[in-house]
Amino acid sequence: MTAAAMPVTDEQRSALERLAASTSSPHRQVMQARGLLLACDGVANEEIARRCGVDSDTVRRWRLRFAEQGITAVGRIAKGRGRKPSLPAGAVEEVLRLTHSERPLDGSTQWSTRTLAARVGIGKDSVAKIWADHGLKPWRVETFKVSNDPRFEEKLVDVVGLYMDPPTRAAVFCFDEKTQCQALDRTQPSLPMKPGRAGTMTHDYKRNGTIDLFAAMNVATGKVMTDLRKGHTGADVLRFFKQIDAAVPRDLDVHVILDNLSAHSTPEIAKWLAHKDRRRWNLHFTPTSSSWLNLIERWFKELTDKRLRRGAFSSVAELTAAITTWAEHWNRDPRPFVWKATADDIIAKVQRGRDTLRQIKSQTDH
Repeated sequence: MTAAAMPVTDEQRSALERLAASTSSPHRQVMQARGLLLACDGVANEEIARRCGVDSDTVRRWRLRFAEQGITAVGRIAKGRGRKPSLPAGAVEEVLRLTHSERPLDGSTQWSTRTLAARVGIGKDSVAKIWADHGLKPWRVETFKVSNDPRFEEKLVDVVGLYMDPPTRAAVFCFDEKTQCQALDRTQPSLPMKPGRAGTMTHDYKRNGTIDLFAAMNVATGKVMTDLRKGHTGADVLRFFKQIDAAVPRDLDVHVILDNLSAHSTPEIAKWLAHKDRRRWNLHFTPTSSSWLNLIERWFKELTDKRLRRGAFSSVAELTAAITTWAEHWNRDPRPFVWKATADDIIAKVQRGRDTLRQIKSQTDH
């Protein structure tokens, strides 16, 4: 079926061919470009409509707009046409206001799409789209704690300085305890993974005792020294310090980053450090509520995620063996964690947090 070919320049035809072959342009634009190319070849409007899945009047409008406006009209929805907005005026602003400043009447801590939709009188999918468009996730909350240590900046600069500019002829360690590691066993056997189904494990468990893990990571090499004890008293900490001391060559200084736990500064530890043979030892304490500053915590996360969380242990001895084996494998190919945030950047971020907290407290007081 042929008709008079639609007049078109070589440049316009090339542009239509590019649009018709596009895999990223909107479907409407691609389809119109294909229909207009058929019109350029003299195909009748009815046949173009059949091939494009539209009616012949639509094809006529395509041709008319192209004749009047050229390639810029292809795929563009004419003013006054298309799907009309389904949300009442002010609905978006009301959803945002309620999300930020009010809670549901039943006292729930956050809105769901359904509760907020019922309040505003729109569909739940509309609420979800408004949240997505504005980057809001009311169902999520992140934890934080701004340190109130009066020496925060001083301790921060000290620790970050060790990470980013470590002293020469020295070994720098990040030390901490992972206390109360639980030997948990599942109440029923787990099912293995298979196509179409994840592996399973029971939500409940049996407790078979606990063990305390002492660990110190060499910041430069990533190697981790470990010791497992039934407690974490000053005597246990001193035993581990002696383990570190014995492992470091005598011609190197020892710098240890640790938190302010009372067991880390008992009289027996102070007496041991005061000995002339321990002049090479230097302790660097992280600010209070700032465990994130200690890189050994990052290693504890690796251990938890990859060995402990999904493990099943029928006894403390089995848990101890699992931790020891995992640490040994880590040390065969250790991966040091590289600290990148500068002290100035961290201080600025913490200051913003403090300012925000003061502002919130002031508003609450008033």
